[in-house]
Amino acid sequence: MIYRISETTSTNDDARSASYRHGDILWAERQTAGRGQRGHRWTSGEGMNLTFSLVWEPRFLAVQDQFSLLQAAALGLTDAFAGLGVDCRIKWTNDIYVADRKLVGILIEHTLSGARLARSVVGIGINVNQVDFDPSLPNPTSLARETGREFDRGAVLERVACALNERYRQLERGETDRLRADYRHRIYRLDTPQRFRVPATSEEFTGVIRDVAPSGELIVEHPDGRRCGYLFRQIEFIVAGR
Repeated sequence: MIYRISETTSTNDDARSASYRHGDILWAERQTAGRGQRGHRWTSGEGMNLTFSLVWEPRFLAVQDQFSLLQAAALGLTDAFAGLGVDCRIKWTNDIYVADRKLVGILIEHTLSGARLARSVVGIGINVNQVDFDPSLPNPTSLARETGREFDRGAVLERVACALNERYRQLERGETDRLRADYRHRIYRLDTPQRFRVPATSEEFTGVIRDVAPSGELIVEHPDGRRCGYLFRQIEFIVAGR
């Protein structure tokens, strides 16, 4: 069920309530304390975009396999946008890009039950009809910018919800090999030279993304041929225009 509210602090916080069950979506017109990855605050043009949280209860999934849930979410989003004529790629770890422009941010927060996931709240922000952005934002885009037309946000959300739940059902059926193959096919800048920064040392280098491991590590080939795995926060993309 989709619950629509005018304002809240954070839909991810609200969706932790036991009153919301598997498959429920909490859509807020305005979030006063929305957040993205790396602790960044999420901002959105009021009445123009979609900010919502989806509740999943993947009790079948071991904690060490939690990256497959992010794969399912990212693939569901790219599936939905393909149906709208927008070709997207998944920028490791949590963003959906059109070329070098950010369309979507994802933040998944888990509750554990022993060695398994008990509940996952998938927070998603989609730029839908906004075409003018704060100049301080590095590289935003929207469905409207990419297609030249305005969208019914409710219809977009319905399409996205269907696609997300279809990918979740794949995961539930144990089709992890297919999910991984589809995810690899849609990785942003796959097999293409890319500039990176290592935050711990400020080192910059040009490498080539070769894959993402089941654990979520980004596999990058260095100029000397070495392949190294990087976890979230261990490496950053240097994207043109940022």
